[in-house]
Amino acid sequence: MEEAELCFPHLHNTSCRKTKLDPSQTQITNVLLVLASLLTSFLNLIVIIAVAHFRQLQTNTNLMLFSLAVSDFFVGIFVIPIEGIRWGVCWMLGDTVCALYFILSLSLLIASVGIIVLISVDRYVAVCQPLHYPSRMSKDRISLAICMCWVYAFVYNSLFFSDNFINPDKYKTCEGHCFLYYSYEVDIILGFVVPCGIIIILYTRVITVAMRQARALRSHVTKTNRTSELKAVRNLGIIVLVYLLCYCPYFCIVYSDPSVTVMDIPLIICAVGLVYLNSCLNPLMYTLLYPWFRKAFKLIFTLQIFKPGSSALNIMEQSK
Repeated sequence: MEEAELCFPHLHNTSCRKTKLDPSQTQITNVLLVLASLLTSFLNLIVIIAVAHFRQLQTNTNLMLFSLAVSDFFVGIFVIPIEGIRWGVCWMLGDTVCALYFILSLSLLIASVGIIVLISVDRYVAVCQPLHYPSRMSKDRISLAICMCWVYAFVYNSLFFSDNFINPDKYKTCEGHCFLYYSYEVDIILGFVVPCGIIIILYTRVITVAMRQARALRSHVTKTNRTSELKAVRNLGIIVLVYLLCYCPYFCIVYSDPSVTVMDIPLIICAVGLVYLNSCLNPLMYTLLYPWFRKAFKLIFTLQIFKPGSSALNIMEQSK
């Protein structure tokens, strides 16, 4: 990349410099961003339609999946395209839009992670405390917990970036660059270490209890039931593994050296892309692994949902 003219020529010394990018690299990046945005939005929109339309899918757990899909849908339709603009030649949308973008994008990601934690809590209570599940994980409590997740995400990020609003010129290096100052240490602890620790602890406990129950009942259950137990353990392992693979690189690079590049591409951009990839993989992990969602998707794609009474179809029975 070669340095070229200023982003804002009339600002002279306060303007950032434009960078001349390789046209082929720019085209490939733009195509990848468009595909990522469309795929993430589409997959999560299908999940939203499925849960909203089919009454049998409107369970407590699926209510959390619905909220997760809403969060990831906005990541795909809003955050990913603007992220491409932010890493482009110059930021031309102003400081206010930059700050609002940071608050909204990180709020969506934190809300998404928070809902994943709620799902792990839901599975923990369902497997480890099944007798208390109806009272502890009622629909009202789950709805309240989801609302608290969203409120916490927006309040946390508004306070997190408040100094950037109060002193907008304090951390700005030049005009034409969208960057907000924040504490990496706090972000790592609250955005990764705490939720990741909760998820690993709960899922480890769930897998341990599920395997112990499967061994205890081995002589009393059929081969089909044992296979179902193994599939449940496998699905939990996939969820934890993909979450770690998508988020670990970002926090490792941020904590070490965000300026490291490979082939003139900052590694932080690749790490951010992995975080956004998680929003695309969530609907695959939490829905396509289950036959009733696959049946719902088939009905949506074939436009069967427009037939009278389609919302009352017995999805669970038809998908066996």
